[in-house]
Amino acid sequence: MTARDRLIVGLDVPNLQEAEKVVTALGDDILYYKIGYQLAFAGGLEFARDLATDGKKIFLDMKLLDIDNTVASGVENIVKMGMSMLTLHAYPKAMQAAVAAAKGSGLCLLGVTVLTSMDEQDLIAAGYEYDPHTLVLRRAEQALLAGMGGIVCSAEESAAVRKIIGPDMALVTPGIRPAGGDKGDQKRVMTPTEAVKAGSSHLVVARPIVKAPDPKEAARAILAEMDAAL
Repeated sequence: MTARDRLIVGLDVPNLQEAEKVVTALGDDILYYKIGYQLAFAGGLEFARDLATDGKKIFLDMKLLDIDNTVASGVENIVKMGMSMLTLHAYPKAMQAAVAAAKGSGLCLLGVTVLTSMDEQDLIAAGYEYDPHTLVLRRAEQALLAGMGGIVCSAEESAAVRKIIGPDMALVTPGIRPAGGDKGDQKRVMTPTEAVKAGSSHLVVARPIVKAPDPKEAARAILAEMDAAL
């Protein structure tokens, strides 16, 4: 895969007008887009369908978690939407239900391990007994056993996760910041070069591109950095 196949631009913007502006500005340079809660609840699901129809790949970042039947029903409809990737929290029962529902489709199911905005103190406060690294590896093992298509984790854990899941599963890394960039609310971040070398297959970049004065220039700089690392 080239960098264009690996870079996912997060459309973390408040409305469709802003999203359309970003997609138009980036043009053919970008193949993959992520749509999460913010845009999904502002008409983003129909926009996701439209982008997929136009040949773009869509990573629907819904982080599903519910009873088995509800997860399965949601996945079945997301398959019909033509999405390329979908996230759910890496809980074994939820993952098993999703895998069964997506069987035979082209939807890549991604298990979210530990959010990149969380550190050890955050996990303790949430009642977990594991540190982030240990919990990520445990959930990676469970995702592999469940037959998931890939993992979402911090680039800090990419190398260790890759050893567990092998070469074929997708390893999607958010919290990517160009060298010297503002970390924002992220606590576990890496540069594009570091993430690629650590074993990440796809990088999710939002603010450094969509909030840049020239999004196309920012995207091309990251693509060039990724190509050099590859």
